[in-house]
Amino acid sequence: MAGSIAIPYTKGLHDVGDGHYAYLQPDGSWGLSNAGLITDSGQSLLVDTLFDLRLTAEMLDAMRRATPAAASIGVLVNSHSNGDHTFGNHLVGGARIVASRRCAEEMVDVGPERLADLVRRAWAGELGVAGPFLARIFGRFDIAGIDRYVLPTETFDGSLDLHVGGKLVRLIEVGPAHTGGDVIVHVPADRLVYTADIVFIGGHPVAWAGPVSNWVRALDLILGLGAEVVVPGHGPIPSRQQVIDLREYWEFLLRECRARIAAGQTAWDAACELAGGPYTAWGEAERLIINVRTIYAELSGAAAEPAPTGERFAAMAKFEETLRAAQAG
Repeated sequence: MAGSIAIPYTKGLHDVGDGHYAYLQPDGSWGLSNAGLITDSGQSLLVDTLFDLRLTAEMLDAMRRATPAAASIGVLVNSHSNGDHTFGNHLVGGARIVASRRCAEEMVDVGPERLADLVRRAWAGELGVAGPFLARIFGRFDIAGIDRYVLPTETFDGSLDLHVGGKLVRLIEVGPAHTGGDVIVHVPADRLVYTADIVFIGGHPVAWAGPVSNWVRALDLILGLGAEVVVPGHGPIPSRQQVIDLREYWEFLLRECRARIAAGQTAWDAACELAGGPYTAWGEAERLIINVRTIYAELSGAAAEPAPTGERFAAMAKFEETLRAAQAG
Protein backbone atom coordinates (compact mmCIF):
# COMPACT_ATOMS: atom_id res chain seq x y z
CA MET A 1 0.00 0.00 0.00
CA ALA A 2 2.94 2.29 0.51
CA GLY A 3 3.88 1.59 -3.10
CA SER A 4 7.52 2.03 -3.99
CA ILE A 5 7.99 4.97 -1.61
CA ALA A 6 10.08 4.28 1.47
CA ILE A 7 8.86 6.73 4.10
CA PRO A 8 10.82 6.73 7.36
CA TYR A 9 8.92 7.10 10.59
CA THR A 10 10.65 10.23 11.81
CA LYS A 11 9.19 13.44 13.18
CA GLY A 12 8.42 16.08 10.60
CA LEU A 13 7.27 16.61 7.05
CA HIS A 14 7.64 13.86 4.47
CA ASP A 15 7.12 14.27 0.72
CA VAL A 16 5.02 11.29 -0.36
CA GLY A 17 4.83 12.29 -4.02
CA ASP A 18 2.53 14.09 -6.45
CA GLY A 19 2.27 17.24 -4.32
CA HIS A 20 1.32 15.37 -1.14
CA TYR A 21 2.99 15.60 2.24
CA ALA A 22 2.59 13.66 5.49
CA TYR A 23 3.50 15.26 8.79
CA LEU A 24 4.39 12.44 11.19
CA GLN A 25 4.81 12.51 14.99
CA PRO A 26 6.43 9.42 16.48
CA ASP A 27 5.66 7.45 18.49
CA GLY A 28 2.01 7.98 17.60
CA SER A 29 0.77 7.48 21.17
CA TRP A 30 -1.67 9.74 23.02
CA GLY A 31 -1.83 13.17 21.35
CA LEU A 32 0.97 12.52 18.84
CA SER A 33 -1.12 12.56 15.68
CA ASN A 34 -0.29 12.89 12.01
CA ALA A 35 -1.54 15.46 9.49
CA GLY A 36 -1.39 15.90 5.73
CA LEU A 37 -1.01 18.53 3.02
CA ILE A 38 -2.37 18.37 -0.53
CA THR A 39 -0.99 20.84 -3.09
CA ASP A 40 -1.46 21.59 -6.77
CA SER A 41 -1.03 24.66 -8.97
CA GLY A 42 -0.16 26.87 -6.01
CA GLN A 43 -3.22 25.83 -3.97
CA SER A 44 -3.25 23.77 -0.80
CA LEU A 45 -5.51 21.80 1.53
CA LEU A 46 -4.45 20.84 5.05
CA VAL A 47 -5.79 17.67 6.66
CA ASP A 48 -5.97 18.40 10.41
CA THR A 49 -4.03 20.54 12.85
CA LEU A 50 -2.21 19.28 15.96
CA PHE A 51 -2.79 19.14 19.72
CA ASP A 52 -1.35 22.49 20.74
CA LEU A 53 -0.17 25.74 19.20
CA ARG A 54 3.55 25.02 19.42
CA LEU A 55 3.23 21.73 17.58
CA THR A 56 0.90 23.19 14.97
CA ALA A 57 3.19 26.20 14.38
CA GLU A 58 6.18 23.88 13.93
CA MET A 59 4.23 21.86 11.38
CA LEU A 60 3.05 24.91 9.42
CA ASP A 61 6.58 26.32 9.35
CA ALA A 62 7.88 23.04 7.94
CA MET A 63 5.18 23.05 5.27
CA ARG A 64 5.92 26.64 4.26
CA ARG A 65 9.59 25.84 3.91
CA ALA A 66 8.76 22.82 1.75
CA THR A 67 6.35 24.37 -0.72
CA PRO A 68 5.13 27.87 -1.67
CA ALA A 69 1.59 26.47 -1.83
CA ALA A 70 1.54 26.27 1.97
CA ALA A 71 2.10 30.01 2.39
CA SER A 72 -1.66 30.53 2.36
CA ILE A 73 -3.69 27.39 3.01
CA GLY A 74 -7.04 27.62 1.28
CA VAL A 75 -8.89 24.75 2.96
CA LEU A 76 -8.48 22.99 6.28
CA VAL A 77 -10.31 19.69 6.74
CA ASN A 78 -10.94 18.52 10.30
CA SER A 79 -11.21 14.75 9.99
CA HIS A 80 -12.93 14.37 13.37
CA SER A 81 -13.48 16.20 16.63
CA ASN A 82 -10.54 15.06 18.82
CA GLY A 83 -8.28 17.87 19.97
CA ASP A 84 -5.09 16.38 18.57
CA HIS A 85 -6.61 17.00 15.13
CA THR A 86 -8.34 20.34 15.77
CA PHE A 87 -6.86 22.40 18.62
CA GLY A 88 -4.44 24.26 16.32
CA ASN A 89 -7.16 25.46 13.94
CA HIS A 90 -6.86 29.17 14.59
CA LEU A 91 -3.26 29.22 13.32
CA VAL A 92 -4.57 28.46 9.83
CA GLY A 93 -5.97 31.95 9.36
CA GLY A 94 -8.20 32.66 6.39
CA ALA A 95 -8.82 29.02 5.46
CA ARG A 96 -12.21 27.50 4.87
CA ILE A 97 -12.57 24.91 7.62
CA VAL A 98 -14.58 21.91 6.45
CA ALA A 99 -15.83 18.98 8.53
CA SER A 100 -18.73 16.58 8.69
CA ARG A 101 -21.79 17.99 10.40
CA ARG A 102 -21.46 15.49 13.26
CA CYS A 103 -17.79 16.35 13.73
CA ALA A 104 -18.64 20.05 14.02
CA GLU A 105 -21.39 19.32 16.53
CA GLU A 106 -19.02 17.25 18.68
CA MET A 107 -16.32 19.92 18.57
CA VAL A 108 -18.60 22.32 20.41
CA ASP A 109 -18.51 20.00 23.43
CA VAL A 110 -14.82 19.01 23.43
CA GLY A 111 -12.98 22.34 23.37
CA PRO A 112 -9.49 22.81 24.82
CA GLU A 113 -10.75 24.57 27.97
CA ARG A 114 -12.47 21.38 29.16
CA LEU A 115 -9.43 19.21 28.57
CA ALA A 116 -7.10 21.83 30.06
CA ASP A 117 -9.24 21.86 33.21
CA LEU A 118 -9.10 18.07 33.38
CA VAL A 119 -5.30 18.13 33.12
CA ARG A 120 -5.09 20.90 35.73
CA ARG A 121 -7.15 18.82 38.13
CA ALA A 122 -4.97 15.81 37.35
CA TRP A 123 -1.82 17.72 38.31
CA ALA A 124 -3.59 18.94 41.46
CA GLY A 125 -4.31 15.37 42.54
CA GLU A 126 -8.09 15.80 42.36
CA LEU A 127 -8.90 12.90 40.04
CA GLY A 128 -7.85 9.83 41.99
CA VAL A 129 -6.41 7.02 39.91
CA ALA A 130 -7.06 8.93 36.68
CA GLY A 131 -4.88 11.85 37.74
CA PRO A 132 -1.38 10.43 37.23
CA PHE A 133 -2.53 8.74 34.01
CA LEU A 134 -3.95 11.97 32.53
CA ALA A 135 -0.96 14.00 33.66
CA ARG A 136 1.39 11.52 32.00
CA ILE A 137 -0.36 11.27 28.64
CA PHE A 138 -1.46 14.90 28.22
CA GLY A 139 0.86 16.87 30.51
CA ARG A 140 3.47 17.28 27.76
CA PHE A 141 1.07 19.39 25.67
CA ASP A 142 0.31 23.08 26.30
CA ILE A 143 -3.45 22.76 26.05
CA ALA A 144 -4.00 25.58 28.55
CA GLY A 145 -2.15 27.90 26.15
CA ILE A 146 -4.84 27.61 23.49
CA ASP A 147 -6.70 30.89 23.84
CA ARG A 148 -9.03 30.51 20.87
CA TYR A 149 -10.78 27.47 19.44
CA VAL A 150 -11.94 27.87 15.86
CA LEU A 151 -14.80 25.66 14.70
CA PRO A 152 -15.55 24.54 11.12
CA THR A 153 -17.08 27.13 8.82
CA GLU A 154 -18.63 24.57 6.44
CA THR A 155 -20.16 21.16 7.09
CA PHE A 156 -21.49 18.28 5.03
CA ASP A 157 -23.15 14.88 5.37
CA GLY A 158 -22.07 11.80 3.47
CA SER A 159 -19.47 13.06 1.03
CA LEU A 160 -18.14 16.26 -0.46
CA ASP A 161 -15.97 16.84 -3.53
CA LEU A 162 -13.41 19.65 -3.42
CA HIS A 163 -10.65 20.73 -5.81
CA VAL A 164 -7.09 21.73 -5.03
CA GLY A 165 -5.80 23.16 -8.28
CA GLY A 166 -6.63 20.42 -10.76
CA LYS A 167 -6.89 17.65 -8.16
CA LEU A 168 -10.22 16.17 -7.18
CA VAL A 169 -10.25 15.66 -3.40
CA ARG A 170 -13.10 13.56 -2.08
CA LEU A 171 -14.17 13.82 1.57
CA ILE A 172 -16.00 10.66 2.67
CA GLU A 173 -17.81 10.42 5.97
CA VAL A 174 -17.20 6.97 7.45
CA GLY A 175 -18.30 7.62 11.04
CA PRO A 176 -19.61 7.03 13.53
CA ALA A 177 -16.67 4.79 14.42
CA HIS A 178 -13.69 6.32 16.25
CA THR A 179 -15.86 9.39 16.87
CA GLY A 180 -19.30 10.41 15.71
CA GLY A 181 -18.25 12.17 12.51
CA ASP A 182 -15.08 10.56 11.11
CA VAL A 183 -13.99 11.58 7.61
CA ILE A 184 -11.32 10.22 5.29
CA VAL A 185 -9.75 12.31 2.51
CA HIS A 186 -9.24 10.52 -0.81
CA VAL A 187 -7.35 11.80 -3.86
CA PRO A 188 -8.30 9.25 -6.53
CA ALA A 189 -5.95 10.41 -9.31
CA ASP A 190 -2.92 10.17 -7.03
CA ARG A 191 -4.03 6.89 -5.39
CA LEU A 192 -3.61 8.34 -1.93
CA VAL A 193 -5.86 8.55 1.12
CA TYR A 194 -5.54 10.38 4.43
CA THR A 195 -7.45 8.21 6.88
CA ALA A 196 -6.99 10.15 10.14
CA ASP A 197 -7.91 7.98 13.13
CA ILE A 198 -9.69 5.28 11.20
CA VAL A 199 -6.15 3.87 10.93
CA PHE A 200 -3.83 3.55 13.94
CA ILE A 201 -0.54 1.72 13.37
CA GLY A 202 1.51 0.24 16.21
CA GLY A 203 -0.99 0.92 18.98
CA HIS A 204 -4.50 -0.05 19.99
CA PRO A 205 -7.07 2.22 18.36
CA VAL A 206 -9.88 3.54 20.52
CA ALA A 207 -13.59 3.39 19.72
CA TRP A 208 -14.95 6.43 21.52
CA ALA A 209 -18.21 6.19 19.57
CA GLY A 210 -18.59 2.98 17.60
CA PRO A 211 -20.20 0.92 16.29
CA VAL A 212 -17.09 -1.13 15.64
CA SER A 213 -18.84 -2.94 12.79
CA ASN A 214 -18.96 0.45 11.07
CA TRP A 215 -15.20 0.83 11.63
CA VAL A 216 -14.68 -2.52 9.87
CA ARG A 217 -16.73 -1.25 6.92
CA ALA A 218 -14.61 1.91 6.84
CA LEU A 219 -11.44 -0.17 6.64
CA ASP A 220 -12.97 -2.27 3.87
CA LEU A 221 -13.69 0.95 2.01
CA ILE A 222 -10.10 2.14 2.44
CA LEU A 223 -8.73 -1.21 1.27
CA GLY A 224 -11.02 -1.07 -1.76
CA LEU A 225 -9.86 2.39 -2.90
CA GLY A 226 -6.70 1.03 -4.50
CA ALA A 227 -4.56 3.63 -2.76
CA GLU A 228 -0.79 3.22 -2.98
CA VAL A 229 -0.15 5.54 -0.03
CA VAL A 230 -2.19 5.68 3.17
CA VAL A 231 -1.47 8.40 5.70
CA PRO A 232 -2.80 7.20 9.09
CA GLY A 233 -3.94 9.30 12.02
CA HIS A 234 -1.29 7.80 14.30
CA GLY A 235 1.82 5.78 13.51
CA PRO A 236 3.97 5.20 10.43
CA ILE A 237 2.85 4.97 6.82
CA PRO A 238 1.46 1.42 6.67
CA SER A 239 1.63 -1.44 4.25
CA ARG A 240 -1.62 -2.87 2.95
CA GLN A 241 -1.14 -5.82 5.29
CA GLN A 242 -1.00 -3.52 8.31
CA VAL A 243 -4.39 -2.06 7.38
CA ILE A 244 -5.72 -5.60 7.02
CA ASP A 245 -4.23 -6.40 10.43
CA LEU A 246 -6.22 -3.51 11.95
CA ARG A 247 -9.43 -4.80 10.39
CA GLU A 248 -8.63 -8.26 11.80
CA TYR A 249 -8.10 -6.70 15.25
CA TRP A 250 -11.66 -5.39 15.25
CA GLU A 251 -13.05 -8.63 13.82
CA PHE A 252 -11.21 -10.57 16.56
CA LEU A 253 -12.69 -8.36 19.29
CA LEU A 254 -16.17 -8.61 17.81
CA ARG A 255 -15.98 -12.43 17.76
CA GLU A 256 -14.53 -12.69 21.24
CA CYS A 257 -16.96 -10.24 22.79
CA ARG A 258 -19.95 -11.96 21.19
CA ALA A 259 -18.91 -15.28 22.72
CA ARG A 260 -18.17 -13.71 26.10
CA ILE A 261 -21.51 -11.91 26.26
CA ALA A 262 -23.21 -15.24 25.54
CA ALA A 263 -21.21 -16.81 28.40
CA GLY A 264 -22.22 -14.03 30.80
CA GLN A 265 -18.74 -12.55 31.21
CA THR A 266 -18.44 -8.90 32.16
CA ALA A 267 -16.78 -6.37 29.86
CA TRP A 268 -14.04 -5.81 32.45
CA ASP A 269 -13.18 -9.50 32.78
CA ALA A 270 -13.30 -9.93 29.01
CA ALA A 271 -10.90 -7.03 28.48
CA CYS A 272 -8.50 -8.39 31.12
CA GLU A 273 -8.37 -11.76 29.39
CA LEU A 274 -8.14 -10.29 25.89
CA ALA A 275 -5.18 -8.13 26.93
CA GLY A 276 -3.14 -11.33 26.93
CA GLY A 277 -4.21 -12.20 23.39
CA PRO A 278 -2.53 -11.72 20.01
CA TYR A 279 -2.08 -7.94 20.28
CA THR A 280 0.19 -7.68 23.31
CA ALA A 281 2.90 -5.99 21.23
CA TRP A 282 0.63 -3.04 20.38
CA GLY A 283 0.93 0.08 22.51
CA GLU A 284 -1.76 1.81 24.59
CA ALA A 285 -3.32 -1.46 25.80
CA GLU A 286 -5.39 0.57 28.29
CA ARG A 287 -7.68 1.47 25.39
CA LEU A 288 -8.85 -2.13 25.26
CA ILE A 289 -11.31 -1.53 28.10
CA ILE A 290 -12.98 1.26 26.11
CA ASN A 291 -13.09 -0.89 22.98
CA VAL A 292 -14.59 -3.89 24.77
CA ARG A 293 -17.19 -1.70 26.51
CA THR A 294 -18.12 -0.14 23.16
CA ILE A 295 -18.47 -3.55 21.53
CA TYR A 296 -20.50 -4.93 24.44
CA ALA A 297 -22.91 -2.02 24.08
CA GLU A 298 -23.10 -2.51 20.33
CA LEU A 299 -23.74 -6.26 20.50
CA SER A 300 -26.23 -5.85 23.35
CA GLY A 301 -28.21 -3.24 21.47
CA ALA A 302 -27.61 -0.67 24.21
CA ALA A 303 -28.50 2.90 23.34
CA ALA A 304 -27.07 4.52 26.46
CA GLU A 305 -25.08 7.73 26.20
CA PRO A 306 -21.28 7.30 26.32
CA ALA A 307 -19.71 7.61 29.76
CA PRO A 308 -18.34 11.04 30.70
CA THR A 309 -14.76 11.75 29.62
CA GLY A 310 -13.39 11.68 33.16
CA GLU A 311 -14.96 8.29 33.86
CA ARG A 312 -13.48 6.83 30.67
CA PHE A 313 -10.00 7.97 31.59
CA ALA A 314 -10.46 6.63 35.12
CA ALA A 315 -11.42 3.24 33.65
CA MET A 316 -8.32 3.23 31.45
CA ALA A 317 -6.08 4.24 34.35
CA LYS A 318 -7.49 1.43 36.51
CA PHE A 319 -7.16 -1.03 33.63
CA GLU A 320 -3.55 -0.03 33.04
CA GLU A 321 -2.80 -0.57 36.75
CA THR A 322 -4.46 -3.99 36.59
CA LEU A 323 -2.37 -5.01 33.57
CA ARG A 324 0.83 -3.77 35.23
CA ALA A 325 0.06 -5.73 38.39
CA ALA A 326 -0.66 -8.88 36.36
CA GLN A 327 2.65 -8.57 34.52
CA ALA A 328 4.55 -7.99 37.76
CA GLY A 329 2.91 -10.97 39.43
